[in-house]
Amino acid sequence: MSTGPHHFPTDVTGLPDARASELIALADGDRFDLRIAPVTKRVGDTTTVHWHGLRLENRYDGTHQTQQPMLVGERFTARVTFPDPGLYWYHPHIREDYGQEMGLYGNVLVEPADPDYWPPAHREVLLTLDDILLEDGKVAPFSRTETTHSAMGRFGDVLLVSGQTDLSLGAKHGEVVRFYLTNTANTRVFKVTLPGARMKLVGGDSGHVEREEFVDDVVLAPSERAVVDVLFDQAGELTLEHHTPERVYRLAAIHVSEERAETSLAEQFQHLRTNAEMVAVRERIAPYLEAEPDKVLGFIAEMDLRAPEGDGPVVYACPMHPEVVSAEPDHCPQCGMKLLAVEAPATSYTCPMHPGVVSDEPGHCPHCGMKLLPAQLVAQAGGGHEDHEHYGHGQEGHGHADAGGIEWEDDMVEVNRVTTPANMRWKLIDRETGAENADIDWRFRVGDQVKIRLLNEMAGDHPMHHPFHVHGAGRFLVLSRDGVVEPNLVWKDTVLVPTGQTVDILLDITNPGLWMAHCHIAEHHESGMMFSFTVAPRP
Repeated sequence: MSTGPHHFPTDVTGLPDARASELIALADGDRFDLRIAPVTKRVGDTTTVHWHGLRLENRYDGTHQTQQPMLVGERFTARVTFPDPGLYWYHPHIREDYGQEMGLYGNVLVEPADPDYWPPAHREVLLTLDDILLEDGKVAPFSRTETTHSAMGRFGDVLLVSGQTDLSLGAKHGEVVRFYLTNTANTRVFKVTLPGARMKLVGGDSGHVEREEFVDDVVLAPSERAVVDVLFDQAGELTLEHHTPERVYRLAAIHVSEERAETSLAEQFQHLRTNAEMVAVRERIAPYLEAEPDKVLGFIAEMDLRAPEGDGPVVYACPMHPEVVSAEPDHCPQCGMKLLAVEAPATSYTCPMHPGVVSDEPGHCPHCGMKLLPAQLVAQAGGGHEDHEHYGHGQEGHGHADAGGIEWEDDMVEVNRVTTPANMRWKLIDRETGAENADIDWRFRVGDQVKIRLLNEMAGDHPMHHPFHVHGAGRFLVLSRDGVVEPNLVWKDTVLVPTGQTVDILLDITNPGLWMAHCHIAEHHESGMMFSFTVAPRP
C-alpha cells in the first residue's frame, strides 16, 4: 500500500500501541486535556474537534467556520457546557472521512440531575459501533487531495465495537445493564439486536424517549445514538448482532454467568414508563403537525462518470443491478440509479456469483440458478463472487423497498471506489429558492420554532439514505414520516431519512451563531452536502 505524497499515512512503524478506552468522570468546572497524536495510525496535518449534539457556544462548535484549524503541536481550549442529559460524542470536522475512520472520536455521557430520569439499572456500558476498510491486511489508502468512495461512502469490511473486532462482555443472571450505543461509522447503518435477552428502548440522541418500549432491535444511522436497557434473565452465551436483510454480523460476545445480580430489578424492568416532560412537549408541538413547513430541503445526487475508452459500442448498466441493461441512457427501474456507460458485452455469458460458470449462450447458473449475464458487463459492474463474499452480501434483494430505503452494504464496490467530488455531487437544495449546499442562506432568531421538510428524492442519479445532522444551534423533534405522526418523541440532532421518504422535523433554536447542517455520511459531507445557517440573538 502506497503512503507516498498522494495518500495520507497509515503506516504503523514505530508508533506506540493505542490504549484501551477509559471512563473519565468530570464534575462541574473540571478541565479535561485531550491530546491528538498518532498511535497505531497517524492523523493528518490539521484538525478540529466538533462536540456532536451538544448545545454550546458557537465559537466552540469545532468547524472550520468557527475555529482556526490546529496545526501539529498547537493547542485549542474549549469551554463546553452540558445543558441536556444524554449521550454525545466528539470527532474531527476537517477531512472527517479520514480522521473519523482512523479512530479520532470519543463519547460524552451527560448524567441527569434528576435521579429518576432513567429507569433503574445495575450498571451502564458505553459502546461505539464502527467499521473499517482493509486491503491486503492494511487500512485502505486515503487520498490527500480528494475524498474517495463519494457515491455510497466508505463501507468497511471489518466491524468494530469500541475499537475491537472481538469484544467480550460479561453479565450476571438477572442483571439489568444500560447500553449507550453510538454509530461512529462513516456510512454504515447498524441494526442492533441481542437474541436471548430482553431489550427496552429508553432514550435516544439527547435524552429519554416519550414512552419506553420493548424492542427487538434498534436502527442507528451514522452519528445517531440509542439508550437501551437489557435484562439478562437467562444464563449462557449470547451474541450482540447486527442484522441486514441478507446477513447477520457478530458484534460482541456476552457471557451471562450463573451468579445472580445482588438485587432484582425484573419488576421495574417490566414497567414501561411515560415521561411527563415529553408528553408536555407533544402537546406544545401539536399545532405544527398540520402546519406547512417553513423550509423544504431536497436531497439529490448527480453522477458524471466517463464513458469507457475504446472504439467499441457502448451500453448502459446499473452497478447495483447488473442484469439491468439499456441501449440508451436511463435510470434503473429497481433502484432509480443512473445507468452507467460500459462497453457493449462480449458474446460469452457468466454468473455474477460464480464467475467460473461461462457459456456461449444465455442461460442460468447450474449452482445458484441465477440468470447468466454478459461477461464483460459483469466485469465492468464490479461483479463476481469474490468481491461480494469479501463484502458479505450477494446480488439479490437490493431494491430500496426490500431494504427499507437503506443501503446496508456497498453494492457497487468498484464504481464506489473511483467516485470523488469531481464525478459525484451530493446536493442539499432549498426547494423555495433553488440554492444548493453552501449557497443556502437561512436566517433565524433564538426562540424560533422552525418546521423543516426533508425530501429524499428518487429523481437523482443515485437515490440513497441520508442521516441529516444539525449542529448545536438547538435540537429537534421528528414530527412525521411520509405524513405519519412520529409515535414516540425524543430530542435529536440527527435523523435517518431513507430513500424516497419525506421527514418533517421541528427545530427548537436556542443558541446564536453560524451553524452547520449536513449529511453525516462522511464522504457525502466532504463532497459538499452541507450548508450553514445564521441565528441572531433574541431581540
